[in-house]
Amino acid sequence: MTFSADTRFHRQLFVFNGLLPAVLILIDGWRGKLGANPVEFVTRATGVLTLVFLMLTLLVTPLRKIYGWNWLLKQRRLLGLYAFFYGLAHLLTYLAYDRDWQLGTVVGDVYKRPFIAIGMFSFLLMVPLAVTSTNAMIKKLGGPRWAQLHRLTYYITIGGVLHYWIIVKSDVTYPFFFAVVLAVLLGWRVVASIKKARGAAPRAS
Repeated sequence: MTFSADTRFHRQLFVFNGLLPAVLILIDGWRGKLGANPVEFVTRATGVLTLVFLMLTLLVTPLRKIYGWNWLLKQRRLLGLYAFFYGLAHLLTYLAYDRDWQLGTVVGDVYKRPFIAIGMFSFLLMVPLAVTSTNAMIKKLGGPRWAQLHRLTYYITIGGVLHYWIIVKSDVTYPFFFAVVLAVLLGWRVVASIKKARGAAPRAS
């Protein structure tokens, strides 16, 4: 199969693979296969999946620029929506099982555990991105304004990695992996921006 294959197939492929982790978690939960602490497993799994889809969202631009895979652009919003979906599941798991839906206790918990504040703030930044993910909102905001708003993805991902790093405390292997991937993705953008600026300077002269 070539990368010029039908866009509908790409869409279906992304939809299937994006939902697959959630389906597997539900099946394992129904079968009682989530380990000794199912709540912790679901909380961690949805948090990691949120980071995975955020990273994949940031990976789209480098792959487009380096390999010319422009078909990925049409799937970037879907990746971002999956990040929001798993982030929402992560938050709801915390509210349901850690706070027992006692929303008044969240403020005190945020104060005692700063990593929760970082996670909450990062998720709140995701809300406007999810709301403006439709074609109608892109048209309403205009391409440049929409693109500027969605640069919040960088800060959301940084916050997500920091949130994860503080949670694990001792064994930071996985958070470190995410941090390295994020550093590479952001570093590529910095280098690309510098090259673009240098290329524009002679033309301006």
